[in-house]
Amino acid sequence: MPVDVAGVQEALRTEGIDGWLLYDFQGSNPIAFRLAGMDAQGGHLATRRWFYLIPAHGEPRGLVHAIERHNLDHLPGPKAPYAGRAELEAGLRAMLAGLGRVAMEYSPGNAIPYVSRVDAGTIEMVRDAGVQVVTSGDLVQRFDALWDARAVASHRDASDKLYRIKDRAFAEVTRRMRAGAATTEFDIQQLMVRWFEEEGLVADSAPNVSAQENAGNPHYLPTAGRHRAIRPNELLLLDLWGKTKQAGAVYADITWVGFTGATVPEPMTRAFAAVVAARDAAVALAEDAARSGRQVRGFELDRAARQVLEQRGYANAILHRTGHSLGEQVHGNGAHLDDFETHDERRLMPGSGFTVEPGVYFDDFGVRTEINVVWGPGGPEVTGPRQTGIIALV
Repeated sequence: MPVDVAGVQEALRTEGIDGWLLYDFQGSNPIAFRLAGMDAQGGHLATRRWFYLIPAHGEPRGLVHAIERHNLDHLPGPKAPYAGRAELEAGLRAMLAGLGRVAMEYSPGNAIPYVSRVDAGTIEMVRDAGVQVVTSGDLVQRFDALWDARAVASHRDASDKLYRIKDRAFAEVTRRMRAGAATTEFDIQQLMVRWFEEEGLVADSAPNVSAQENAGNPHYLPTAGRHRAIRPNELLLLDLWGKTKQAGAVYADITWVGFTGATVPEPMTRAFAAVVAARDAAVALAEDAARSGRQVRGFELDRAARQVLEQRGYANAILHRTGHSLGEQVHGNGAHLDDFETHDERRLMPGSGFTVEPGVYFDDFGVRTEINVVWGPGGPEVTGPRQTGIIALV
């Protein structure tokens, strides 16, 4: 379904932006492609550049190639055709006449690469038409990343199922450790894949099962050809994400840590206590902001979490941001908790869902805790249990 034009115009007026200029060339801007409803238009070729302007005031208008002049017919407003590049440039100048600040999928300095979908040359062409280009980051979030009640319900359902699968996996590892039965990361992963199917969950990848030193690699993934045994007295990290199968369902994503022995080594206990404190500091900042009615941005929660880790001596063990947006893809188009890999100034908005997942990583092990937060009408809510200590799998 195409974006809500009236809603966009109200948001533009609130933000003091004169228009939102959607642009795509052969799928280079999937955000604009989806917001313009192009993904629902079967039977049309889309091989040429198109623009669609939603102004803060007045009627929307489009610019389409003459051989694909009907591609935006499902959207309101007139559409001007162009053929040669001179007509394209003239049409763009006419479309933008009288406007001062226009939002596009652009991020100054590429601070938020998830938003930077428009190439530099096109930005230059738009600027040459006499307008200032600003980021559409918060607009994208508002109209492409916020959840309705049905999406929230799908997230809660997926979350409950992930926790059940996590519990089953830890129970099976415990059973095998007690029985002295040989097992591998891949064995447990493939059991979890089967349980995903039983629970009616889908994901873009099999879950992550990482033993000992492999847990020190945040994006390790066992395969049939690359995995290791899970042995007694080793750390075991499970990272699993999924969503239900109905249309519009959104992801849940969790990480838990166990130890295949009775006594967890002190370095692991101390590191895990640090990531728990970092996680809870980020959540507390979001909760405090909601209670006071203050806007809070993604980078602020990342800073709050990393400050805890740095104060506890783990600055050099941080490899990734504190969290990411959740959506119909596991990494959604909303604000990420990030002032480490990027600088995400987007606001955390009611209706958004995101992970909080600080971790620290070493050559011989790594630990992470990952929870999900839904920002509902009453403020941010953690949608599942929080792990407080490494689980003994004996």
